Amino acid sequence: MRGASGEGAGFAPFAEKMRAEGLPGLAIDTFRHYLEQLQTGASGLIGEDEISPVSTLERLDDLSAYAERGRGALDQVAVIKLNGGLGTSMGMTRAKSLLEVKPGLRFLDLIAQQVLALRERTQARVPLLCMNSFRTRDDSLAVLAGYSVELPGIPLDFLQHKIPRIDAVHGGPVAWEREPVHEWCPPGHGDLYPALVTSGALAALREAGIRYAFVSNADNLGATLDERVLGWVAEEGIPFAMEVTDRTRADRKGGHLAVRRSDGALVLRESAQCAEADRDSFQDIERHRFFNTNNLWIDLDALQAALDDRGGVLGLPMIRNEKRCDPLDPASPQTIQLETAMGAAIEAFAGARALAVSRDRFAPVKTTNDLLAVMSDAYTLTEDRRVVRHQDTAGDLVVELDERFYKRVDEFLSRFPDGAPSLRACRSLRVEGDHVFGAGVVVEGAVALSSAGAEQVDVPAGRRFAG
Repeated sequence: MRGASGEGAGFAPFAEKMRAEGLPGLAIDTFRHYLEQLQTGASGLIGEDEISPVSTLERLDDLSAYAERGRGALDQVAVIKLNGGLGTSMGMTRAKSLLEVKPGLRFLDLIAQQVLALRERTQARVPLLCMNSFRTRDDSLAVLAGYSVELPGIPLDFLQHKIPRIDAVHGGPVAWEREPVHEWCPPGHGDLYPALVTSGALAALREAGIRYAFVSNADNLGATLDERVLGWVAEEGIPFAMEVTDRTRADRKGGHLAVRRSDGALVLRESAQCAEADRDSFQDIERHRFFNTNNLWIDLDALQAALDDRGGVLGLPMIRNEKRCDPLDPASPQTIQLETAMGAAIEAFAGARALAVSRDRFAPVKTTNDLLAVMSDAYTLTEDRRVVRHQDTAGDLVVELDERFYKRVDEFLSRFPDGAPSLRACRSLRVEGDHVFGAGVVVEGAVALSSAGAEQVDVPAGRRFAG
């Protein structure tokens, strides 16, 4: 049924809400594309029987011959950082990129320093843009104002859209008068593509002669522009490339690369797109070997052509997530969030490729477990301001902190008042119970700490644990 506006009756209240909020037409059309799928029963799931594993890929170490071509294309590439995350899984209410990861250095400090170091080394302009959300913009721009990174004619940031949360019971826009801000949610980082258009950033970049974009998450400080990959993309005419890395046990729940059997296209499957019956196959790191780092390379001319062909809506696979309206209030209404993943655009471009890279290009912080590892001496700062595993470390580093005491950033920091322990020689650290670590604690090998009672345990300064 269509209403007087020409919109489906089920969509009209969403359209009205979005227009009242001043959201652009393309954002509304994109949301409608996914809502109509949900309303017609689409699950967004990708079955194991629909895909095949990826066995072999080109590797970054084999691309040295493209470095010169990449150096010649540096004035045609921009760096885009996804900076819309609030770190809600760690109890944060502001941009995760404002966390200090090394003494006196936040994520955003290091991102700005990475770009400035690249410009100084190569004398190329290399614009930096952040995709911010309404809740991360002001604080993030205040940090970047301390660095001379903005270039004439190219915006320093553009805004991710927001979309209405869907009431899981009646299917309409959720209402939460106590805190109306929670009636809205981000549409996932797949919103990169419409946000580039509606903000004018895509047009500004192309007008300035920028042909390529290197996109990565703000919390992945290993993701810096590599001239070999840029040269490979430019020389081979690749419209879209995804960096992937070999999966480890820590990546079992992360999105993996696969081949769609029906047409042979590369696809990305996220955990939310996996049916319970396929969970074991999804988490089989020997079967599905390659993990999406969310480091992407995009030919902006090819992106514009794809958008033109599809009426501005790329039509990425839908991801359906159920969450409380207020993530910190279990009494708030249960809602549905419709999201997309920007890496899923690999299936939208004929000729898209994937490239296997080392773990040095993937050091994200999603939990306080990750944060402790990156804060520690197991990760070091390179001259170009990347955060990478220290050369003396080997194998995986697994940190498991008791969520009762360490999940929230404020609680976590209060238990490491003098900074992270030394984890350079550590393979795994598991902490059960409430421990407060003094300065200069050293952990080597595989160590498990456990407190029998409910009382807080002080780990004395300089204590060494070996396992």
